[in-house]
Amino acid sequence: MARHIIKKMFPGMERMRGHKALAPLGPRLGSPDLWHLNRRSVAGAFAVGLFVTFLPLPMQMLIAAAVAIIVRVNLPISVILVWISNPITMPPMLYTAYTIGRKLLDEPRRDIRLDWSWEWFSTELLTIWQPLLLGSVLLGSVASLSGYLLVRFLWRLNVVQRVRSRRYLRRLRKELAEREAAERSEEEKSNKKQPPLD
Repeated sequence: MARHIIKKMFPGMERMRGHKALAPLGPRLGSPDLWHLNRRSVAGAFAVGLFVTFLPLPMQMLIAAAVAIIVRVNLPISVILVWISNPITMPPMLYTAYTIGRKLLDEPRRDIRLDWSWEWFSTELLTIWQPLLLGSVLLGSVASLSGYLLVRFLWRLNVVQRVRSRRYLRRLRKELAEREAAERSEEEKSNKKQPPLD
């Protein structure tokens, strides 16, 4: 069931190959391993995508695709999960990562004005990159491990439920068949006991 839902939600190989951001990966996108939908591949894709999501780097889609190719996990899921970090979610993610990194490195608090300009990148980012990177890697690792374990657990739960429902249906069919066989034998016995009408 999970496989069917994932197939409907995520784009196919042809659509992903045509994406501009993934063009540098070229023919490597054709490997069938990157499109499998099994527990290992999907859980690994969640781990890759969630880790790369927290990295404060440009071209996250390309990085996620390259890592997915290297570790042979589902490419579309890895790439699509990177969109968790978008212009709306990126500021709180970066601030949280910076705060965690700053506390771990025991640095003093600074007032940072977030401005997406080259001047900001060349001045402010150079002073905060260590706590930002540390916090991002830590958050990415926690999100990655959590996503991996959650997908493995949910996939396993889905499989166990399907097996249980199959066993239940098989048992019901068997009981129904036994009941029908018992009713037929009762009918045959009652037909034999009735004397023929003259």
